[in-house]
Amino acid sequence: MKIAVIGGTGLIGSQVVRKLAAAGHEAVPHSKSTGVDVLTGEGVDEALAGADVVVNLTNSPTFDEASPAFFQTSMDNLVAAAGRAGVGHFVILSIVGVDQVPEMDYYRAKTLQEHILATGSVPYSIVRATQFMEFMDDVMSWTSDADTVRLPATPIQPIAAADVASEVAEVAAGAPLNGIRDIAGPDIFTLDELGRITLSHKGDNRTVVTDPTAGMFAVVKGDVLTDKDAHLAPTRYADWLA
Repeated sequence: MKIAVIGGTGLIGSQVVRKLAAAGHEAVPHSKSTGVDVLTGEGVDEALAGADVVVNLTNSPTFDEASPAFFQTSMDNLVAAAGRAGVGHFVILSIVGVDQVPEMDYYRAKTLQEHILATGSVPYSIVRATQFMEFMDDVMSWTSDADTVRLPATPIQPIAAADVASEVAEVAAGAPLNGIRDIAGPDIFTLDELGRITLSHKGDNRTVVTDPTAGMFAVVKGDVLTDKDAHLAPTRYADWLA
């Protein structure tokens, strides 16, 4: 099966390409560096030509009020091109609970992306993941100084990027869900607790202060999964840190 992976050179996309190729599929990575621009449409038709499946892993360069425009334009271009190419399955990666946080610009933007795909004419699958373990350092950097890191007690269930890539690859190689698959790591933490664990592992002596107003995740109600059908990934945070 030929699978076009848009955003196929990034953290998740590069791993998805490798996993699909290892399973015997013709997985082709596409990005701006390969001449594909999802905003202008340049190279999109060529990228999707002959593809059975398209996986869109591109992301907005910002998390602010500009992000909805990115997803509107990029999805309009990709869905239209998928229709012209006769693609039989369109996959995107989203966020668990994304439609429950209208206060956040980026979450509204990702909800818009899901809506554009679900209301289009191409059979589709949406993989919703919890927060990546790899992003913990970035999250802490937003609200830290030389002595302290301020984090809210938002409950999260972090997942390793490699496990996300495995799930996306599995979904891409299967029949369209025409719906959503939730995926998460095996353990539940609060964000401030996870910060303390991370700093301790790194030998970082800064203090984590629980601050319900700190950072982007202050408005998030939590991405803890309760759906019995959710897929739980195997990698635990302690093992990932090690």
